Amino acid sequence: MSASPRPRPAAPDGAARRAGTSPAFPRTLTVGVIGAGRVGAVLGAALTAAGHRVVAAAGVSDASTARIALLLPAVERRSAVAVGRAATDLLLLAVPDDALAAVVAGLAEAGALRPGQVVAHTSGAYGLDVLAPAAAVGARPLALHPAMTFTGTPDDLDRLPGVSYGVTAPTDLRALAARLVADLGGVPEWIAEADRPLYHAALAHGANHLVTLVNEAADRLRDAGVAEPDRVLAPLLRAALDNALRLGDDALTGPVSRGDAGTVARHLDRLTATAPDSVEAYLALARRTADRAIAAGRLRPADAESLLGVLGGTHREAMA
Repeated sequence: MSASPRPRPAAPDGAARRAGTSPAFPRTLTVGVIGAGRVGAVLGAALTAAGHRVVAAAGVSDASTARIALLLPAVERRSAVAVGRAATDLLLLAVPDDALAAVVAGLAEAGALRPGQVVAHTSGAYGLDVLAPAAAVGARPLALHPAMTFTGTPDDLDRLPGVSYGVTAPTDLRALAARLVADLGGVPEWIAEADRPLYHAALAHGANHLVTLVNEAADRLRDAGVAEPDRVLAPLLRAALDNALRLGDDALTGPVSRGDAGTVARHLDRLTATAPDSVEAYLALARRTADRAIAAGRLRPADAESLLGVLGGTHREAMA
């Protein structure tokens, strides 16, 4: 079964000019994708739906092969070097962060890159410096990171509209970058080269650690005898996330924001007995929550004194 991404009409000439279309690039780009993982295959399908021509994709694992068949059914699977040579306008690199530098260097050494070709990567952690070998042979570097979590399935295509993209681009490529993001239904966020690690740390801290936190909460509910923790957590966590995005630190509730040292001490006592591996994470987040609550005026320093003592390791004294 293959996915059929819903086509999106190409922007008329006037709209393209308003979006900053570069006259150096055709409306329909010839694209290659290296790394048909969860991100690469989906973005390739989205570019196809936007009217671009994805001509080749590289992926070595069985999962990547399956994604190409599902999301890019008309695209030939080829070697990375062959994909680089076939992508006359845009080469999209969607490989793991730690592999990116070696992939770029290998493509440059193999003669797979050419002057004028745009070489874009989807890493949030890197900017343009990692593409230096491509730039050295005349290719045009671009960092284009979607701030979204991907499953590598057609469902991801429905989540792309409205997604922000962390973009780092040379001045002469900003118009093309804006156009590509618009074609993907997204919004560009211009990130300076030096700020890429901080940008990516923020996203990883919020999204990746959220998954860990939710699963920790679900595990502890199971320990407490709750058979369906997702049913208990879903309305609470959705409301908490919505409030946090709208209200910032004013959304804080719970024992830490109230300075309830005894309650927090009981939490820690029970966690120590039942799930000791969760204690360190609970303490770290509770300390940071207390700091933010104090700074936001949600928790008075005088009311925080006992709480901070508990979080400093004296919770058993608070239980006495």
